[in-house]
Amino acid sequence: MDDKASPFAHLLGRGAPRAPDLETLEAWGRAVGAALPRPAIITLEGDLGAGKTTLARAICAGIGVENLAAVTSPTFSLVQHYEAPNGPVVHVDLYRLRSEAELEQLGWDELVATSPVLLVEWPDRAAGTLPPDVIALTLTHDVEHPDRRVLRIRAALEPLRS
Repeated sequence: MDDKASPFAHLLGRGAPRAPDLETLEAWGRAVGAALPRPAIITLEGDLGAGKTTLARAICAGIGVENLAAVTSPTFSLVQHYEAPNGPVVHVDLYRLRSEAELEQLGWDELVATSPVLLVEWPDRAAGTLPPDVIALTLTHDVEHPDRRVLRIRAALEPLRS
């Protein structure tokens, strides 16, 4: 792995918080966004209220999205675009999708192929259509500490899509 990827790999490996409170999770998300290589696809999984959109907003802050108030869960709009200095961030919420036809109508293949940064909430709705090099983040509530989240990371630390 080259030196350029090392800081990012560290954030996803030993540098990732294990059971962060929301403040620590947000700080980590901003650091990930700032170091994120492009193009990149980040999937965000977790129960309702686990912090997926909070983490998406923090990643967007690190990327440089200026209008952070616009970073909300796109549950009803399905797709939101946020302007950033190095290209747009596309934020997709697939929760309401029920079929492959709805995924196609969304222009899914083009979003995956052309988005500099693609954030995907409820990626299970697109099972089998995501490339293997996504950064998969899963948030769950810490049952012993309600103010904390358990963060699981699965990522290919090789260069992402080329």
